[in-house]
Amino acid sequence: DIITFNATVSACGQSDKWEKALQLFNVVAQSGIEANSITFNAAITACERCCEWDKALDLFSAVAQRKLEPNTICFSAAMSSCEKAGKWESSLHLMNSMVWKKVESNTITCSATISACEKAGKWEHALQLFAQMLQRNVETSTITFNAAISACKKGSELDKAD
Repeated sequence: DIITFNATVSACGQSDKWEKALQLFNVVAQSGIEANSITFNAAITACERCCEWDKALDLFSAVAQRKLEPNTICFSAAMSSCEKAGKWESSLHLMNSMVWKKVESNTITCSATISACEKAGKWEHALQLFAQMLQRNVETSTITFNAAISACKKGSELDKAD
């Protein structure tokens, strides 16, 4: 049943066996059992943990193709995989999609996107996101503040280079 598959895919992802998690995910699709958002969340998270950002985004796209609505967990895993891979534009696109789809952002989604922008030297975007996060009363974390501080530092260094 789907509950067993979800638990197994999740366990594989947590033990860094993303390839096994995707194999199991494919078994679900081939067996006629209908994958749900939890199945996708587990598979996307497995890819995120092992820095397989492109596979995570493929799975994220498949959510909409299956006429499922991505939730905050799904967005978080996809955005975190983009952040780890330095794909700031993809993370920013996902953040905008969250707003458009009216999916509530959280500390993880905001921090991942701020960090992705900061790492790419896009400090203006990082600080704009940080300000929006504060305006929307999204809970912050040490990671969020560190990324914002680092973005400020990078912005300061660019000003000095001029």
